[in-house]
Amino acid sequence: MNSHLTIDVTQSAQLALIIAVAEENPATEDLQILLDDAPADYREVTTDHGTRIHVVEVDPGTLSINYSATVTGEAPPAPVTERDLLTYLRPSRYCESDTLGPTAFAQFWGLTGKDLLEAVSSWVGAQLRYVPGSSLPTDGATRTLLARQGVCRDFAHLVVALLRAVNVPARLVAVYAPGLYPMDFHAVAEAYVEGAWHIVDATTLAPRQSLVRIATGRDAADTAFLSVYKGRANLVDFTVGAVVDTLPLDDVRNLVQLR
Repeated sequence: MNSHLTIDVTQSAQLALIIAVAEENPATEDLQILLDDAPADYREVTTDHGTRIHVVEVDPGTLSINYSATVTGEAPPAPVTERDLLTYLRPSRYCESDTLGPTAFAQFWGLTGKDLLEAVSSWVGAQLRYVPGSSLPTDGATRTLLARQGVCRDFAHLVVALLRAVNVPARLVAVYAPGLYPMDFHAVAEAYVEGAWHIVDATTLAPRQSLVRIATGRDAADTAFLSVYKGRANLVDFTVGAVVDTLPLDDVRNLVQLR
């Protein structure tokens, strides 16, 4: 797994990066953050889900970030807590499950477990077209359904909102995705059914078995790979890479845990 970001900092800024694999992944990794080719100070903040946020405070200049990781073996299954099961039933900024309740109940009433996840994934995949650049950063699940198009985060937001609307805890996960084309950071949904968290990816653009967790949250507001909190900074360029020894076959009808 690897990523590179070039950022033009035009006013002293505080930035938060979420590009490293989550804490539970067994990985060998390297992170370099340079301002005008000189090492820049940063600190790491870890969330309850093992999301690692690297906070950088820099003066104006060209910021270059290089990250690489080799993941060996599998991470343990995502833990299940009562707090999470309650949190991920609530509507959130990009997943308006209260607004989409009538749609969810009309389409998926009576379905549970694996059958529900398969139905939601297939329905969202049939309703939306994957169109790069078609959505705005402020678009939520409701607007995505009306537009009938979007990118991976839009597909994931709609899946999450529909599942929450039928009382299934669901959340967004940012991942590295071997097999994805065009290669990028990827977003999928994670739903709690049959006693565990399982991945739902309505885009079907990459096999779920090879995904590597970066960040977990209510929606994209919790998982963005770059946030600027103070000052001014513009993303000039970024590249992402992810490969796996053997690319597995995937079947939307199967339950898959993110490992």
